[in-house]
Amino acid sequence: MNNTTETNIVPANQGPAESLSASAPSLSLAAIPVQSQELVLRMFANPSVLAKEERADLVQQLRECVAQHPDVSDLRVVYGMALCVNLDAHAAMEELGEAVALDPNSYIAHLKMGELWMRLRVCTKAKEHTHQAAMLAKNLAQAEMARRQAATLRTMMREGVDRSGYRTPWLSLGRLRRLWSRNRGESEALATVDIS
Repeated sequence: MNNTTETNIVPANQGPAESLSASAPSLSLAAIPVQSQELVLRMFANPSVLAKEERADLVQQLRECVAQHPDVSDLRVVYGMALCVNLDAHAAMEELGEAVALDPNSYIAHLKMGELWMRLRVCTKAKEHTHQAAMLAKNLAQAEMARRQAATLRTMMREGVDRSGYRTPWLSLGRLRRLWSRNRGESEALATVDIS
């Protein structure tokens, strides 16, 4: 068995549920305890169904797995996703960043890093990682996931939901001018009603 197959949690031709099944030939999957594998599958299916104790237990078990196999990028991605589900964005950012550093050609590491930046509303960084994921996509399903994430990012940026980068102060001045004009118009309307 070659090294590439042993370290992949999510092979390019399988979805998360197929790749995390008990028969998957993954070294990193073998490192995850059987009871945690079920929690990982449930996390992929619907993260909101995990109870607080289950999330904490999953994070602890994945932390131990990462400590035993620190060079497996895909294991760090799963750990980072569990940290996100457990609402620990800072630690998740560190793990996903390490996953990208370990394997710069990892589609899933870039996609999930982009998703986390998107949820934190840092759209420029999210856009970079999402674009990289789209470039690394190996099949139509991966390409479609990256395309949808990119479309969501474009919508967020168009609607001004971006916390990243420097914003010119002139944008705020224009908003203040519109607000002042609207308030002045309302005052004039009230004055007209009082005169009548």
